[in-house]
Amino acid sequence: MEIIAIANQKGGVGKTTTAVNLTASLAAKRKHVLLIDLDPQGNATSGTGVDKNELMLTIADVLLDGVALSEAIVTSPAGFDVIGANRDLAGMDITLMSKTDSHELFKTAMKNLVDAQTSSQQPPYDYVIIDCAPSLNLLTINALVATDSVIIPMQCEYYALEGLADLSQTIERLTELNPKLYIRGVVRTLFDARNTLARDVSAELEAHFGDIMYKTHIPRNIRLAEAPAHGLPVIAYERWSKGARAYQKLAAEVMKQSS
Repeated sequence: MEIIAIANQKGGVGKTTTAVNLTASLAAKRKHVLLIDLDPQGNATSGTGVDKNELMLTIADVLLDGVALSEAIVTSPAGFDVIGANRDLAGMDITLMSKTDSHELFKTAMKNLVDAQTSSQQPPYDYVIIDCAPSLNLLTINALVATDSVIIPMQCEYYALEGLADLSQTIERLTELNPKLYIRGVVRTLFDARNTLARDVSAELEAHFGDIMYKTHIPRNIRLAEAPAHGLPVIAYERWSKGARAYQKLAAEVMKQSS
């Protein structure tokens, strides 16, 4: 089982879009995948067709009350498993600060999930994808402490470059708590090849990150923008759209890293 956090403290870079559509694309390739929504906005939950306001248990119950992750799992209409989030997760940072192991609560929950699957002889997940909040808060730190690797969605503009440098430094510091943590890859999102600035920033990224830059570019695509309104990943909404094909290619690159 590989645990992958989708993280970027800058909002509006396609983080949740990447989490939902990478999960759906991996599932379409017959991988057993779990999507965990760690963002209080709950957009990843809604984007899979799950009604976040009707959930009996969410990730908030796992972190606050010690509910087992396995009890909070629901199956999305898209066909993969989801642990959802809603407004119950808002303000969680303040609540968690009082706990001595506040940065390891999610790590403990993940370990218990693996142990439960092993003891019950359930097939383990091939991938667990975590959608992080657009900030370096305690919830994001919990994800980074528990994960194996990080995929960073990156819009090709200069402000995003500054944010990427900050996130890279944070990941480096967190290796003291999670020695196996590393950047699995950087994916360019909302990409418009006709834009000179986008091409220039893309070239800078390639020069700096080299091999960990995914070759796949996620384009600006109307179908990607429309799909969440229908509670569907783009592969289920319009399978042959440019956005859907791009995320299928990204999923293939992620799987190749595992081989």
